[in-house]
Amino acid sequence: MQLILLSAADLRTALPMAAAIAAMKAAFAELSTGRAVVPLRVPLPVAAAEGLSLFMPAYLPSLGLGAKIVSVFPRNPALGRPMINGLVILLDPATGEPAALCDGTFLTAWRTGAGAGAATDLLARPDARVGAVIGCGAQARTQALAIDTVRALDLIHVYAPTAAHVARFVAEVQPELKARLVAAPSADAAVAEADIICAATTASRPVFDGRRLKPGAHVNGVGNYTLAMQEVDAVTVARASIFVDARAGALAEAGDLVIPMQAGLTDPAAWTELGEVVAGLRPGRQSPAELTFFKSVGNAVQDVAAAAVALQAARRLGLGQTVEF
Repeated sequence: MQLILLSAADLRTALPMAAAIAAMKAAFAELSTGRAVVPLRVPLPVAAAEGLSLFMPAYLPSLGLGAKIVSVFPRNPALGRPMINGLVILLDPATGEPAALCDGTFLTAWRTGAGAGAATDLLARPDARVGAVIGCGAQARTQALAIDTVRALDLIHVYAPTAAHVARFVAEVQPELKARLVAAPSADAAVAEADIICAATTASRPVFDGRRLKPGAHVNGVGNYTLAMQEVDAVTVARASIFVDARAGALAEAGDLVIPMQAGLTDPAAWTELGEVVAGLRPGRQSPAELTFFKSVGNAVQDVAAAAVALQAARRLGLGQTVEF
């Protein structure tokens, strides 16, 4: 049996952001139309390390079969280790044999950015010119790249509590973007004039004031992953039309939405899955002044779709290492 190993560098070459965004649209459509088979992911708390490991299988008939194991250990940065680590395994859907093993740490950030890119492409105003990114980690980097890919932005304001982290982010990410990155003095200042806002933090409390959002803005929230976390405030949720990757996942894990829901500020029946927009089953943005909010908790269809498209390209380009066992 042969297994192809794909590193972060292999995956980035094989899966440019535009291709990843297209893969996310296809994956979300399969999810929302019922063609994908995706059990709700299994979280495994690791109390001794204050960490969480997640197990996420998926089968997409038109794309692939596989699973991801990802761990989120907030203590890791203090140890000089990445906070998020993971692996994605692809299986041959015809035989069930392992086909590829991918760097899930890279792929998690890349497909999360691509998912927000898909939402931005579908929901943000076509004339959007100013972006904002809250956070400076791996997720924030792919958010900036994704929104820069789908809109002709002039500026992207960047905010994080540590100025040195923002300066490093700007220096390292700017060469990859068409838009100009600018450090913001506060999160509220960053979002005030933004047409597209990406929140990509591990904050448990809201990182900006939803009253500062201008009419017509689009917000992506990708940092929150538990019911106790609320990265985006209830004001934003109450003002916005809500879009999710999957309703079941959002109800199980999205504190950004569940906390306001429990306060009577939003109704899950009114939430729209992004795949429903892709498939033409429900509308996206309906007016220039509408505020839209895409809340993502992540779904295994994203990992399998991204890995499967990357594997096809890697085989064509001769990327990766092949091992036999």
